[in-house]
Amino acid sequence: MYQDDDPIETSEWLEALESLMENEGIDRVKYILERLSERASRDGTELPYSITTPFRNTIPATQEARMPGDLFMERRIRSLIRWNAMAMVVRANKRPGDLGGHISTFSSAATLYDVGFNYFFHGGDEKRESDLVYFQGHASPGNYARSFLEGRFTEEQLDKYREEVDGDGLSSYPHPWLMPDYWQFPTVSMGLGPIQAIYQAHVMKYLDSRELVEMGDRKVWCFVGDGETDEPETLGCISKAGRENLDNLVFVVNCNLQRLDGPVRGNGKIIQELEGAFRGAGWNVIKVVWGRVWDTLFDQDEHGVMQRAMDEICDGDLQNFTHNGPAHTRKHFFGKYPQLAKLVEGWTDEDINKLNRGGHDPYKVYAAYKKAATEANGKPTVILAHTIKGYGFGAAGESQNTAHSLKKLDLETLKSFRDRFAIPLKDEELEDVPYYRPAPDSPELTYMNKRRQELGGFYPRRRKDCQPLQIPDLDIFKQVLEGSNGREISTTMAFVRLLGALVKDKRIGKRIVPIVPDEARTFGMEGMFRQLGIYTSEGQKYVPQDREQIMYYREDKKGQILQEGINEGGAMAAWIAAATSYSNNNFPLIPFYAFYSMFGFQRVGDLAWAAGDIQARGFLIGGTAGRTTLNGEGLQHQDGHSHVLANTIPNCKAYDPAFGYEMAVVIHRGLKEMFEENKNVFYYITMENENYEQPAMPKGCEEDIIKGMYKFESVEVKGGKKKLRVQLLGAGAILNEVRAAAQMLKDDWGVASDVWSVTSFNELARDGQHVERWNLLHPDDKVRKAHVTQCLENQVGPVVSSTDYIKLHSEQLRAFIPKTFLTLGTDGFGRSDTREKLRSFFEVDRYYVTVAALSALAKDGEVKQEQVLEAMRKYGIDRNKTNPAHC
Repeated sequence: MYQDDDPIETSEWLEALESLMENEGIDRVKYILERLSERASRDGTELPYSITTPFRNTIPATQEARMPGDLFMERRIRSLIRWNAMAMVVRANKRPGDLGGHISTFSSAATLYDVGFNYFFHGGDEKRESDLVYFQGHASPGNYARSFLEGRFTEEQLDKYREEVDGDGLSSYPHPWLMPDYWQFPTVSMGLGPIQAIYQAHVMKYLDSRELVEMGDRKVWCFVGDGETDEPETLGCISKAGRENLDNLVFVVNCNLQRLDGPVRGNGKIIQELEGAFRGAGWNVIKVVWGRVWDTLFDQDEHGVMQRAMDEICDGDLQNFTHNGPAHTRKHFFGKYPQLAKLVEGWTDEDINKLNRGGHDPYKVYAAYKKAATEANGKPTVILAHTIKGYGFGAAGESQNTAHSLKKLDLETLKSFRDRFAIPLKDEELEDVPYYRPAPDSPELTYMNKRRQELGGFYPRRRKDCQPLQIPDLDIFKQVLEGSNGREISTTMAFVRLLGALVKDKRIGKRIVPIVPDEARTFGMEGMFRQLGIYTSEGQKYVPQDREQIMYYREDKKGQILQEGINEGGAMAAWIAAATSYSNNNFPLIPFYAFYSMFGFQRVGDLAWAAGDIQARGFLIGGTAGRTTLNGEGLQHQDGHSHVLANTIPNCKAYDPAFGYEMAVVIHRGLKEMFEENKNVFYYITMENENYEQPAMPKGCEEDIIKGMYKFESVEVKGGKKKLRVQLLGAGAILNEVRAAAQMLKDDWGVASDVWSVTSFNELARDGQHVERWNLLHPDDKVRKAHVTQCLENQVGPVVSSTDYIKLHSEQLRAFIPKTFLTLGTDGFGRSDTREKLRSFFEVDRYYVTVAALSALAKDGEVKQEQVLEAMRKYGIDRNKTNPAHC
């Protein structure tokens, strides 16, 4: 540290700065400091650099907005909420079942939520839509307790906390799927709330810029745990918010300094660390570190000794100060410097105990929220609020490493908690841990309800449906339905044509939201750059390098495309925001998110699961799909399992169309189902980049395309004594290999075949499982049959299935196919090579399909095994070749 050789000169500089601040204001001070920094750096002076400020409140006490409400009434209400939240969890754990639950997170954040509910979280009315609030998942008991006081839940419902199966229970965490009228966003999977909130604010601005939905004063509030910031999704996209000037976004980070097992940053300071990260990303940062009781001590700290001590202590020390009590604080903090000890001379332990943290001081929290909500200055804002985990539970839970697991309390702890928060319950009543709700006309509930009425009503609440859209008829896709007329194009190009037709439709065109993560040119979508424009909050400030080209890169404040960079997580979060616009904005958007299928479900699987929970409606388009259609890329690019992953999400419908007309039928059905019938499903559709002729749609196949399979063609054999026949199933680009195999079977072996296009193995399997369950539970009714069974049971010959995905994908159907069934798939890691070599390597090309068909016939005793061996020799298949699944 630099030794001050001239304290008098230093004092003069500081006095000059103070004079400038008093007489000309903080903006002038900032300007002068910037000019001084600029002048010093001109000669190569290395200035001390920091993007953090001292460990104290950002808003000086003299500049705090005054909270207008009744502090004592609000504390009373907050205490009742604390009690009921605690009672709900403790009662749940007194019953058999060991249901668990969390108390400590809400206990630390109660004031943060209470101030928001009383003054800032607008519930929406006839003039505006509601604010959007992402609640910390582990704090959900606090929401339920507040809603209980408001009369939205009964005691019986609170007693069904985490008992969801029989209905009318309260979900463990925020789950819109389980409580569709209440929770808006699933947030308990760490990091997903923050990234979704950023893109929710982004899409809100997008709607406003395109003059579709006016944003007005709406805000997106996101409550985050400080331990949650270690998740890459939490901080990974904060620069997006700064870059896009999302001044409608407020993060509130509950800095209770503890995660599940121990301190977040025992050796450092999480508040300071986060301040640097957010300030560097272009956010306003408001630190709410200390409560009002500290203000007088800071005022008396003439030499900055207390501030020095504050800056020196680490979070592990702060945890000990709370846990070990005031005597420990007196010795190890105030005793660090003589000047500091002098500040608290004559203070009792009780006085020191009242030195509260900022996140528990409603005045400090209100001032921070007010500044964030009204003085954002074109930037997003983060509030870093210092709190205590397990606040209110004393020695039983405050600042203990085990606080997260606090679920059961002994009688003495209950008494202490009751006394601390003045709950009017007698000792003999505490054994049952009763709920407490005053009379409906009590001052507390009257005050509560008045506050919420002024802010549009109860919150949280969720809109389940919206006005249905008028979806155009299927013939809007006439160009694709009629085939490519001899031209060879990919299903990716067919998709681009389908999308182009939709954006031109006068009824729904403006609602189409194409989303890409920096792969538009890969998918042939660059033509939309000029036509639709790429949305950016600032428009295009430069002349693009390719301006003279027809398909130049055009950014626009009213652009329709969301191009999210090399960022699948961010693009997926943008898709979720658009896919829930029907609920959150009362304005349905129809998002199509096109991505490398390998980087889809595998990379953003947690977000895809959240999309199911949140009841997203839209299309995920897996581009360059399949393990052998993407030649030249290799192991980390070739997708052989995305359909299997998609099948794990109950309301995700996955299709692998081979032809453009199949894709058209699926997309049209999805539009009708999601946006006309208001069904809570979303679609995953894969598309390939292999060019081949696209046939016109056969008559009458639409319904079977949606069910999952239909007979595409039959290849017959004329003459011959023995009529041999097989059933060949194919999907996606491999259907063409199956068709080629059918011809080889005819020409080389005299075997006829029926070729079936399987558009969705997943939907066929689900149908089969549904039928199987129905039959099990209805033994006295007529037996039902799955669609795949109905298609194949009366056909002649064994069945061979071939896909560009791992065998498990088609193996799902084995239970529903009453015949010999062989499956071919692409198990193993991908390889870089030509399509022909890849299909041979993975044993899914026409030659392997032919051999598999002959093998199935041999298994049924229709041909001899020698004929299978002959075919292998004819086609050069090495029987001793290493299994591709093992190499």
